[in-house]
Amino acid sequence: MELKSKIRKEFEERFGNAAGSVYASAGRINLIGEHTDYNGGFVFPGAIDKVIMAEIRPNGTDKVRVYSIDIKDYAEFGLNEDDAPEASWARYIFGVAREILKRGGIVKGFDAVFAGNVPLGAGLSSSAALESCFAFALNDLFNDNSIDKFELARIGQSTEHNYCGVNCGIMDQFASVMGQQGKLMRLDCRSMEFEYFPFAPEDYELVLVDSRVKHELADSPYNKRRQSCERVAKRLGIETLRDADMDALNSIRTDITAEDYFRAKFVIEEKDRVLAVCDALVAGDYETVGRKMYETHAGLSKDYEVSCEELDYLNDLARECGVTGSRIMGGGFGGCTINLVRKDLRDKFVETAKTRFNEKYGHEPKVYPVVISDGARKVEDAEK
Repeated sequence: MELKSKIRKEFEERFGNAAGSVYASAGRINLIGEHTDYNGGFVFPGAIDKVIMAEIRPNGTDKVRVYSIDIKDYAEFGLNEDDAPEASWARYIFGVAREILKRGGIVKGFDAVFAGNVPLGAGLSSSAALESCFAFALNDLFNDNSIDKFELARIGQSTEHNYCGVNCGIMDQFASVMGQQGKLMRLDCRSMEFEYFPFAPEDYELVLVDSRVKHELADSPYNKRRQSCERVAKRLGIETLRDADMDALNSIRTDITAEDYFRAKFVIEEKDRVLAVCDALVAGDYETVGRKMYETHAGLSKDYEVSCEELDYLNDLARECGVTGSRIMGGGFGGCTINLVRKDLRDKFVETAKTRFNEKYGHEPKVYPVVISDGARKVEDAEK
């Protein structure tokens, strides 16, 4: 059943015949520029054709009633700070509402049903898609779209910080809100300036290979790596590693831990790789793009240490199959690789990856073709 009609049916059963408005926001890929957003650097994301979609209708009360089709769970909560729901998925929606209210916006009670086809745990930012979908909707329904799109992205980011315990950067929410079909975006995470780049290579396509592995770690590796970067920046007397280069880092190598050194080394080198990829795309040089993707994977695996055995194996298989570029995508410790593949090699690569990975780890990875698509939007009647 199409996503929209599935949501409509559930909404009608739960909340009555009167239809609400339907909104969607996208998951995202990031071609290159990993763990640079919270370091003031550059990222290069695009929205994809996998979305979170919600039907929402004001209910004339001060209560929110929302049902998740995918989680098969219902939550009801007020809009005051001490009304936070217990369910973690509902806190994303509550947080978006609270962040709008904190900024002087209007949010009143509403009924909602949502579902999605963003693969969970694959590094495609399903949480940012959920935040962006509801931020866009509440802006449209209660605020006459008076909150600009950048602020909607910041609302999603603040939701993660203040209600979900994740000290994330801005990239995921930015891509989910601002994405455009057939275009990637280079975002300067310090100035918030951005530029669209067409991404329509004739001889290549992007393929995601989801390992279906997620390693849960006892500590918080994401926050620990951010702290490493902040310590190095402080030692260098700068605000973020955006302003550092390898000469500066090497000059303090004996003053910092080896772990902090290698974390910072990756971030500094990744900043330069993003700019090199932009230049290569303008020149139509996809071989250089691919080479930089492999360099990023090596850095994420060896210096930033956010890869895992299964993802390193997928990266090795990509190289063995002649894939132009491949790297881990997302926060790490599982999830997927993003691969820039010549169209004439795609089928061989997918077949090899599925077969060899299954032989080694006992299950096949999932494969998703990537279509660069629009970000947050109100869904028109013709859209499925």
